[in-house]
Amino acid sequence: MTTTGKPEKILIVGGGTAGWMTACLLNSRWPDIEVCVLESREIGIVGVGEGSTPHLKVFFDAVGIEESEWMPKCNATYKNGISFHGWSSIPGFESYFHPFPAQTDDLLTVPLFLRNVQARLRGDYALAHPDSYFLESYLTQNNLGPLADECFPFGAAYGYHFDSKRLGEFLAEKAVARGVKRIIGTLEEVLLGTDGAIAAVRLEGNDILEADFFVDCSGFRSLLMQGALKTRFMGFEDNLFNDSAVVLPSEISTTIPPETRSTALSNGWAWKIPLTNRYGNGYVYSSSHIDADRAETELRQHLGLLESDTPARHLTMKVGRVASHWNKNCLAVGLSQGFIEPLEATAIALSFETVRRFMLHFERGGFTNQGADAFNREINTKFEGIRDYIVCHYKVNQRRDTDYWRDNAANTKLSEHLSRILYLWQHSENFAQEMQANHLGGSYQPKSWACLLAGYGVFPPLRSSKKSPTAEASQEQDQLADFIRRCALNFRPHNELLSPAAGQSVI
Repeated sequence: MTTTGKPEKILIVGGGTAGWMTACLLNSRWPDIEVCVLESREIGIVGVGEGSTPHLKVFFDAVGIEESEWMPKCNATYKNGISFHGWSSIPGFESYFHPFPAQTDDLLTVPLFLRNVQARLRGDYALAHPDSYFLESYLTQNNLGPLADECFPFGAAYGYHFDSKRLGEFLAEKAVARGVKRIIGTLEEVLLGTDGAIAAVRLEGNDILEADFFVDCSGFRSLLMQGALKTRFMGFEDNLFNDSAVVLPSEISTTIPPETRSTALSNGWAWKIPLTNRYGNGYVYSSSHIDADRAETELRQHLGLLESDTPARHLTMKVGRVASHWNKNCLAVGLSQGFIEPLEATAIALSFETVRRFMLHFERGGFTNQGADAFNREINTKFEGIRDYIVCHYKVNQRRDTDYWRDNAANTKLSEHLSRILYLWQHSENFAQEMQANHLGGSYQPKSWACLLAGYGVFPPLRSSKKSPTAEASQEQDQLADFIRRCALNFRPHNELLSPAAGQSVI
């Protein structure tokens, strides 16, 4: 089947963050196309609070929405990166912070960090823990937000924390105000044409909704893509063991940290996401290693809420991706296309990249599906690159206290891409350079891989007992620390950025 001609009408099945993001993007790029969203009131929201990568800012910039407008309405805060705790038991590497990029990185920080990492990989003593090298690490340690003063010419990328339900509602209001049609109803049947493409959907009450093109944002049910079109789903369970989560809010602290916190527990990990009005907490775990009741008890114990009557919600996750994200006249976005567990908060980034790249390929192909194969390869590569990076967190974990962590460390079902990266880490003379030469960057660049592997302390034994830097190395570290400290003078406390004077309000 080949879609011909610019569609007059696009129907998005499902609302939520994915559905309304898609509506805003399509409406912004193609204002002459009628965009409709079919939304059911019966479908709940998966998360309590969510985090993002810097892609969310790119999205808001693309559709022309200011932070001062959306952040207060979604209880949003800024995110400099993610801190990891308890993933390694190696002394000195029990925790590390993974920052988003800053424009200062390339000046002094990344070259020195990678040089010292390489020295430590040779077995020489060098300060290779990532926390000493990056501006956003320093900002987070000192509770500073990522927005620099006007006089400081170097920016820092950042993400957000937000209430996912409120964000979906906000985007719905914006989309409708810009001309997107909102339809409330329950889908009963997907009607296919003689060519096997989607012709229409039938609602409860027998109303028929026709369109030229359809977008599946129906969540894990994937009613259009996996349901009607029978698109194959490829599970990642051999690589990623976690399939369940329990979520629980808790009281927000007076000082709101600009980071997501990820803490390893007995059979998975717990997130802590600061919103302006609460922490969103959750425990992502493997149901093959721990049952739901024990997981909830462990989370409550971790949070100091064993005696609390705050109810917890239990979720199951379908981890993997569809074989084709664009099939016939249908595009899958969000949970309907796939899901990789939330360790790196990549769900929104994948949704945004899917819609952005679809629009480019659809236009270049004259609004036919001739670009579908290339598009599907790109998105599949994106999914698998992110999967590999997340799998690496588990594969190289430095814990051996439970079967869960031992099973993850012993997992041999790794992609060729991940296997090559881990081989280079152990054997290359210049890890970053050889990653680039072998085109292994993909979704994550050498700096990010080095932060993860060095942050866990994945190094060979030292060749000598010497455990102190040379005078020259000490001077370099002092110069770098002074450089980062002085850069940070141009950034304000995170709480100030969330204050009424800054256009937001802390609840």
